Amino acid sequence: MYIIADLHIHSRASDGDLGPDQIVDAAIAAGLQTIALTDHDTISGVPQTVLSGRRKGLRVIPGVEISAVFDPGTLHILAYFPGYPKGMEKALEEVQKARLERTPKILAKLNALGIEICPEDVAPLETGSQVGRPHIARALIAKGYVKNFDEAFSRYLAKGQKAYVDKEKMTWEKALDLIIDHGGLPVLAHPFTLNLSPRDLVKFTGALREAGLAGIEVLYPDHTRAQVKRYREIARSLGLFITGGTDYHGPSVNATNMGDHGLDRETLDIMLNRLNGKTPE
Repeated sequence: MYIIADLHIHSRASDGDLGPDQIVDAAIAAGLQTIALTDHDTISGVPQTVLSGRRKGLRVIPGVEISAVFDPGTLHILAYFPGYPKGMEKALEEVQKARLERTPKILAKLNALGIEICPEDVAPLETGSQVGRPHIARALIAKGYVKNFDEAFSRYLAKGQKAYVDKEKMTWEKALDLIIDHGGLPVLAHPFTLNLSPRDLVKFTGALREAGLAGIEVLYPDHTRAQVKRYREIARSLGLFITGGTDYHGPSVNATNMGDHGLDRETLDIMLNRLNGKTPE
């Protein structure tokens, strides 16, 4: 499969390494023709990235990745928009506030474990952007407490670990409504993180579909071949389109490169037709 689109990318506007021009340059260097910027709970990085892409001949789809309430696993919903979704950033302010309030709680837990990390150590890479767990992971690495991101999360920051702090999230119903109300297409991100049995995954995805889900992120670095096959079958049975991407955060985070996972032209065209309001033939 010849990949021309990576539809899951994060920038400095949330917890990625790279700014707009750097992302666009990296995408072009990887041979991509289309990307989607899907920062966590913010679209603040979209305008500059779209503009940079337009100047350099790269299609940039406006997007966002929203965290939603779910147990036993983690539920993220990707949203893709045909243009800049006015009003979306305002609607996401409460989620951003919850992310901001979580950081000092995580630092307090780390401090209680004897790990000396202070707010200045986790400053965002770009003024006005959010601070997330990857920023804390970078500080842990810089101070020698862990060797890499995987260790930072597996020992301290992942759900269920010593310094994990949950944050207030939207219900998935509200997240879907928010995306649809702003003209977007909601997509279930990396389904394996839901930690559901195959039967329960089908049932839950069906409930999401009834509430407006449009697609499933099937092609993803951490999906096994068996999972990719299963997710394709679920998408086909429910009439959902397929997306894919690397969940790229930058060289300090990802072992995979931008464009290592994503869509070929045929699969991308199906998604773009839906995004632009065309009925599948």
